[in-house]
Amino acid sequence: MSHTITARTEFAAAINQICAERGIEPVVVLDTIKAAILAAYRKDFGLEEETPYVVELDPDTGAARIIRGDTKEDVTPPGFGRIAAQTAKQVILQRIREAEKEAIIADYTGRLGTITNGMVLRFEGPNVIVDIGRGQGVMPPEEQMRGEYYKLNQRITVYIKEIGETPRGKAIIVSRGAPELVAELFRREVPEVASGAVEIKAIAREGGTRTKIAVDSKQEGVDPVGSCVGQKGVRVQAVIGELNNEKIDIIQYNPKVDKFMAAALAPAEGLQITVDEKKKKAVVVVPDDQLSLAIGRGGQNVRLAGKLIGDYTIEINGQSGKKGEVEEGEIEIDTLGLSKRTRNALVAAGLVTIAEVKQADLTQVKGVGPAAQKEIAGKLKAK
Repeated sequence: MSHTITARTEFAAAINQICAERGIEPVVVLDTIKAAILAAYRKDFGLEEETPYVVELDPDTGAARIIRGDTKEDVTPPGFGRIAAQTAKQVILQRIREAEKEAIIADYTGRLGTITNGMVLRFEGPNVIVDIGRGQGVMPPEEQMRGEYYKLNQRITVYIKEIGETPRGKAIIVSRGAPELVAELFRREVPEVASGAVEIKAIAREGGTRTKIAVDSKQEGVDPVGSCVGQKGVRVQAVIGELNNEKIDIIQYNPKVDKFMAAALAPAEGLQITVDEKKKKAVVVVPDDQLSLAIGRGGQNVRLAGKLIGDYTIEINGQSGKKGEVEEGEIEIDTLGLSKRTRNALVAAGLVTIAEVKQADLTQVKGVGPAAQKEIAGKLKAK
């Protein structure tokens, strides 16, 4: 419940103005002033912490008295008002900033999972600080899009991901690399997605390079893929434009895993798929001339298809028996200079970007033992 001070004096008017501008309750500011005056009193007069004192503050005039809590005696020293005011001013301003930040955090907590337009404000080490309206968002390296370089005052759309703990306290974490950003952009651009007539069933993304998104129709007569593409591709192009020309594959969802996988592995065609749903593994035989298409650059096509279906491991083989292999030098972790064995173990686990490796629990990755973990940690530190 809001309690406004009657603005009969300059002091009361100033408190009301501060509270109105920053969306803070007057009682918060008054309590802060009391705490600051008491702190100044104890500091300047060397009083022990055990002795109970309270501050009586006139909310209209700002006049303060120090009362000893156990005896109710007024112990306000002569001339103390000026000392208290100077000390209190700094503490009050700090508390106001903190209260303002808390109010902003509370506001954005209710906006998690949405997108917003922002502007690059400044850089703090590897982090990009984005002006998102009332607050500022922090975009750490793992939430940035691969190959995207940010400039001051650049306008970007970001996904409000979470409220995270940082060395400076709570912060609004925003993302350009999250799969949800793509989903929310389609929700903004495609009325059928916004209304629920088209449902986004799954999404797999390697931010900055490629996204695969599976859609399904919830309303008879609505073409989910066509709705997302739009007339002459206008809707999907709007999303691609927001993502700095990231490639987007829109796929028709199918409850049958083999059919869904065949669609997810496009543009490769003529696939023979054997699925082990218990082990979440599939063996795919493709015409030899489709082998590189099915695998994709750096193994990206098959990797994203596996994530889209539900973390499936997909083995690709040519009809002649030729094994599908991911060529080196085409994925981000190759810049770390890892041994071939460690590198291949990470690729097999779908960890192909530096951000993914940093976030992964390497103790759970098959083929990455203590020695490999030490090697990876050393390479990441040197990067």
